[in-house]
Amino acid sequence: MKVANETKIGALTVIALALLVLGFNFLKGKSLFKSGNYLYARFDNTKGVVSSNPVLINGYQVGAVSDIKAADNSLREIIVELKLNDKYNIPDNSVASINGNPLGSANIEISLGNSSNFLPNKATIKSTNAAGMLSELTSKIGPVADQLKSTLASLDTVLNNVNTILDPNTKGNLQSVIANLSRATGSFVTSSASLDKMLNNESGAVAQTMNNVNSFTKNLADNNSKLTGIMDNMEQTTNHLAKADIDGVVNKLRSSVDQLNSAMTKLNSTDGSLGAMINDKQLYNNLNSTVRSLNTLMDDLRVHPKRYVSFSVFGKKDKGTPLMAPLPQDTTTSIKK
Repeated sequence: MKVANETKIGALTVIALALLVLGFNFLKGKSLFKSGNYLYARFDNTKGVVSSNPVLINGYQVGAVSDIKAADNSLREIIVELKLNDKYNIPDNSVASINGNPLGSANIEISLGNSSNFLPNKATIKSTNAAGMLSELTSKIGPVADQLKSTLASLDTVLNNVNTILDPNTKGNLQSVIANLSRATGSFVTSSASLDKMLNNESGAVAQTMNNVNSFTKNLADNNSKLTGIMDNMEQTTNHLAKADIDGVVNKLRSSVDQLNSAMTKLNSTDGSLGAMINDKQLYNNLNSTVRSLNTLMDDLRVHPKRYVSFSVFGKKDKGTPLMAPLPQDTTTSIKK
């Protein structure tokens, strides 16, 4: 049987349209035939989730969103159909959440539970409305905005107080302070110039001081041998002092001082002969009287020698009055022959 060309063209057109619809639905994640593994999740806000958005478990894509429809006419809940790429063992206490992304497409993240029972095909998984990036950012910006508002109010109060404090007198005082600060800055510039002059490499006081230090160190280097000899002599002297029996000398000196103290104690006491002679007033008087009598006798012997010694056979004995007291030392008396 011969088929007309028009019939062939019509058949090809139908086939092409069918393939186009099937391919478009496949790209959107839909399938005309409900074959495969499906899960359902209920959300009160889909946050921009559309068909073909990925379904992730631990960052790995296990499927895609195949369909989104309202649970009822009130739109309180929205049912999201999830088509899985394979039959995965997902615990029945796992939770699905929507992760919104303002810079890209949203995705559904399944957080695995710890149950030993797994979700069957076409089961409804538990869901939660996790806060998106914008919601988290808004929740964090809110307290900051409140604090900023409070800070601005405090700043306004501070500025009002500053305006109240800055009366004409205070402004004049501030101008005086600024003028003093300007003069202080000028003085600082002058001081800096003086310091720079002092630190001059050729004529500065610091340079001269360094030259003196260099000269001193050069002299030390030139007289290093002499200093070494002096240090050796000092070392020998200290060695001799270290070897000397200083303790023995100190002990002997202490013993001599003790003996001297004992002798002085005995001299101050009337127990010994020397102490009695020094401390007995009567003995002193007797000795003084004896010396005076001896002086009188010597003067009488000098004045009247004939009374004691005769030098002539025919001479006569001197019968003059004897001296009763010694003569003054400057008295000159003629001697009778």
